[in-house]
Amino acid sequence: MSKQMDQATTAHRVTVTVNGAQRAASCPARRSLADFLRHDLGLTGTHLGCEHGVCGACTVLVDGAAVRACLMLAVQANGCRVETVEGLAAADGTLSPLQQAFADHHALQCGFCTPGILMTLVEVLRDNPDADEREIRESLSGNLCRCTGYQNIVEAALATAETLRRPA
Repeated sequence: MSKQMDQATTAHRVTVTVNGAQRAASCPARRSLADFLRHDLGLTGTHLGCEHGVCGACTVLVDGAAVRACLMLAVQANGCRVETVEGLAAADGTLSPLQQAFADHHALQCGFCTPGILMTLVEVLRDNPDADEREIRESLSGNLCRCTGYQNIVEAALATAETLRRPA
């Protein structure tokens, strides 16, 4: 076996803090973060669509920034903080304001793209709770949905922004 092939198949220990809990597993050097989350950590909420970074279904937050988990290697995330759709709801199952707005505004249909859209919007609304319709639509331009016309998704995001702006 060549040295290059040996390095590709050697298991590497990857430790990440996922949704607030430290998790570790061994994986090959070329395993994507999406596959690591799904297959090694059992977090199947991150979906794989195109596996080329185009559809946005695999979007997660790494150290607070939205990334395509299909394009990032698990070993690149070693030591990072990763947030997935599984971490949005409270421990008791109470939906986050964004998830609740999606339910209230009928902002999903088949649900395949929804985790990536939610994680994209988490970053957008965290960084700019005053986001307007144009900014939200622009931020969603990298998330493909074949079932909706995006209108209800945008309405849910705007409603969430309004909720986030209210005094506690």
